[in-house]
Amino acid sequence: MTTNRVPDGPDPDRRPDHRFHDDRRPGDPRRIAVDPESVRRSLAGLVLTIVELLRQLMERQALRRVDQGGITDEQIEELGLTLMALEEQMAELREHFGLTQEDLNLDLGPLGPLLPRD
Repeated sequence: MTTNRVPDGPDPDRRPDHRFHDDRRPGDPRRIAVDPESVRRSLAGLVLTIVELLRQLMERQALRRVDQGGITDEQIEELGLTLMALEEQMAELREHFGLTQEDLNLDLGPLGPLLPRD
């Protein structure tokens, strides 16, 4: 006579899949409490930091082209207006997310700040 006995402990041939199972309970000191607003603000800060870095690089490149004299006065005017509008948009986005210009400037340790301080 054969009985279908369920083992008392975990199956030694089967490894637990930790990607889908979390045995920690609420209040466990190892558990991270995540505030959705904090995550949203942090993500916005990271994205705006990247956009600000690109904006500043574009501005420097535009100034180099102007200094080299390879563009017309009309193109210089259009370039200036575009860069001013982009800077204004960045200010509005920073305000929307409650960030300052300094919030976007990551400290790279011995390398110094990511964005030059004006």
